[in-house]
Amino acid sequence: MTNVLVTGGAGYIGSHACKVLAASGFTPVTFDNLCTGWQDAVKFGPFAQGDLLDRARLEEVFQEYKPVAVMHFAALSQVGESVSDPGLYWRNNVGGSLNLIEAATNAGCKNFVFSSTCATYGDQDGVTLTEDTAQMPINAYGASKRAVEDMLRNFELSHGLKHVIFRYFNVAGADPDGQVGEFHQPETHLIPLMLDAIEGKRDSLTVFGTDYDTPDGTCIRDYVHVVDLVEAHVKGLEWLLDGKEPAVFNLGTGSGFSVREVISHSGRVTNKHVPIIEGDRRAGDCTKLVSGSDRAVSELGWTPTRSTLEAMITDAWRWHQSGHYDK
Repeated sequence: MTNVLVTGGAGYIGSHACKVLAASGFTPVTFDNLCTGWQDAVKFGPFAQGDLLDRARLEEVFQEYKPVAVMHFAALSQVGESVSDPGLYWRNNVGGSLNLIEAATNAGCKNFVFSSTCATYGDQDGVTLTEDTAQMPINAYGASKRAVEDMLRNFELSHGLKHVIFRYFNVAGADPDGQVGEFHQPETHLIPLMLDAIEGKRDSLTVFGTDYDTPDGTCIRDYVHVVDLVEAHVKGLEWLLDGKEPAVFNLGTGSGFSVREVISHSGRVTNKHVPIIEGDRRAGDCTKLVSGSDRAVSELGWTPTRSTLEAMITDAWRWHQSGHYDK
């Protein structure tokens, strides 16, 4: 079996990636500090606990498992937190990624798949974001991801580090088989927060901002199913292992949905009322982010099959009702 080091493999997206990697004939080696991940989510390969800021531990893991590639998901990702505490994001997301990239290149591991974000584009309303759209992040989260992208390009020139960068925004849904799913503490993502409100686990869902320049006044985002997303990452890995050049791909559907639309659809899928209250805008939130992904479709051969609101909410609802990692 071929080892792939998956940072953040105990987290939401990383655990789904590990499942798809294992099904594709790879052995995913999860590297995670369990700060936001869950050891119970590590089901598909070995687990090496550690922190990206611990360079010595990283070097031990590369020496032990000798991965042919890195799939890098580990990062802090709360936009509001990145606005209030930017140093935390520069220290962890950028400093940790630098440690990882240096450890990988020193170990001769020259294939790197990076989980970036459409937040690197900033607030560019009315524009379908392509890979060539100017990157103008408006918060430290997006800025830290852009910095890592630049770092990868630098190391490609200096060390021959081949990389594929994926930019996406709102990931939703869960493994249709129910083996892994989305669970954060604290939870910040719209769909699981909404399902908590539906089940009475919280009093209501807060809609942050109802005065945006959109048809219903709420933010618009492009949602992609987590299974579709991680399948693209495996295709990106295969792209590198086939000897192709570094590349950047957006992952989205090209269709945005407002917060109110997601709430309305969730009510229909679950046949339950969604209790909401209206709040102020959050600092750092963009009005509209919609990601074009024509390049991923034409060059990677990526075909998202589950990225509809119905499938994403249905899978998330099934997972939500089944219990979580803290049982």
